[in-house]
Order: sequence, then C-alpha cells, then structure tokens
Amino acid sequence: MSVDPAQLQLLALIEQHGSLSAVARALGLTPAAVLHRVVAAEQDCGVPLVIRSPRGATPTRAGALLAAYGRDIQKVSAAAASDLARIRGELSLRLRIGSFQAAAIHLLPPALTALRHRCPEADVSVVDVASEEAVERVGDGCLDVALVASWGGPLAPPPQVRAHSLLIDPMVVVLPDDHPLVARQPPDAELRLEQLRTDPWVSLAVGRAAREQFDHAAVTAGFTPKVRFETESYDVAQALVGTGIGVALVSRLALTHVPGTTHRELAPPRPYRHIHAVTRTDSDLTPLVGPLLDFLRDVARDITATWGESRLPADGTDGTE
Repeated sequence: MSVDPAQLQLLALIEQHGSLSAVARALGLTPAAVLHRVVAAEQDCGVPLVIRSPRGATPTRAGALLAAYGRDIQKVSAAAASDLARIRGELSLRLRIGSFQAAAIHLLPPALTALRHRCPEADVSVVDVASEEAVERVGDGCLDVALVASWGGPLAPPPQVRAHSLLIDPMVVVLPDDHPLVARQPPDAELRLEQLRTDPWVSLAVGRAAREQFDHAAVTAGFTPKVRFETESYDVAQALVGTGIGVALVSRLALTHVPGTTHRELAPPRPYRHIHAVTRTDSDLTPLVGPLLDFLRDVARDITATWGESRLPADGTDGTE
C-alpha cells in the first residue's frame, strides 16, 4: 500500500497543534473538513490514527509513527521553498547575453544603458558568440538571450528556443572613395552588382552563411566574383577596401566608415540578413529578459529609422516574432 503525503503532513499538524480545530484554522478549513480527512486517512491505512476527545486530538501509536514522516515532509518542503526563493532571487538579477560583433557594437550598448537605469543592481555578462553557436547555447541554458543573424532563409530554432525579430539589415557595397563609379554617380544612386563584375572583391570566408549569400547574389547578377581577399570580419573587409585593393559587400549595421571608403546602396533585390534576439521559451524565469527585449526593439527602430524605409528589403515571413 502507499500512504498519501498530504495525510502524513495532516497527522504531523495534529500532533503539533493538539486539536482538530487548531489544525482547521492553520489550514483555512472547517473542523468538519479536517475530521473528514482524518477518517479518510484511517480508512486508507486500515488502523485508527487519531484519538479524539473533548480535550483535543492526539495521534495513536500508528498515527505518531506516520506523523514523524509528515514532519520530514514539512522540513523538505520548507527547504525546497527556501532554495527556490534563493534561485529566483539570483535569476531576477542575472542576465547572460551572447552577441555577434556588429550587434554588440550597435544594438546592445544603448539597450544595456537603459537596462542599467531600470535595474542598477543587474548582474549582466556579455560574451562574443557566432550566430551559428548562439541558438544552441541559449537552448542549453548557457545564455539567457542572444543576438543572432540569419541569411537567405528563416531562422528555425529548436522547440525550447524562441526567436524575436529585431530588424532587417540590408547589404551595401563598400568601395574606395576614388572608385570610378563613385565619381560618375551621385551619392544617393543605387548600384547593381553587375556593375562591379570586373572588380576584385574582399569577402567573408568560404563556409560562412554571408559568403554563401554573396556568391548566390553574384551568380544571380550574372557573374562569378573575383575574390582576392577573404576574412572573418566585416571590419577587416572595410579596412582592406580603404587601401584601394577591392570592393566588399557589407551589412548596413556593420558599416564603420573607414577613411578612404564610401558605400552605396544596392538596387533591388537587395541581399540582407535578419537579426533576431533568441531566448528560451521559459525565459519568464529570468525577469530581466523582457525589459532587455523591449529596449533592443526600441534601439532597432531608431537605427532603421535613420536608414529610411525605401532602403529596406521587404521582410519575409519566417514564422518568428
């Protein structure tokens, strides 16, 4: 047979208070309801458990034995409640963030400044992490929130991870400021990729999603790009363009305006990347996640407002929010 833990705790309370009326007050029940539970427990156990008299109620020998287990349950329950309160207190102040470089430079700082004013005691940490790894680290619980980018297709996080759309980040062409196209066309003129078919290119390394997108865009424009230099960083790519040795396709958000360079918008269809914040579906356990998401959305709106809606690609539906 099995014994209901609630019945064990009831017997412990009867032993502690000495009357069914006192137990009823402690539980917020009527004495009749407490008596009903005692009778049910005796029927389940098959032995008398409580001696009732005008002077109160005391456990029988069997009842006292079971009451001892009830006290153990009370102790464990109290310890569990204490540990849960401690963990909730820690989680309420902790926020572990992951981000790729451009988002860490342009999106995070204003949002973190606002968060610091909202919650000065917040325990915030930030790590540099590639978008390809960030979703997995959020899913594993290593990070509370991460900023990630996706190219050319929808973000498909695992079930325990939720994606929150922040902005569409269009690609632009970065050129040396003495490039012939810069001299011949006004600054607001849009370029077509095929106009740069003969130029040497500085590109992100093979194997990166951004490189796959660039190669596909070039093939769609009718040429195979002459990639002379490969790098892992948009910053390095722009620095190399500044030397005059090539041109590069760079995210609008990642523009650094290196001396000796300028940039031009691309004519539609423009390649772009979609920037998200990703969190666990149970992120309500970390209260600071919500305010950070709100601040990130505000920053993203401010940034895209400076780009102008006419320069932004249409946002594809990807099943995220």
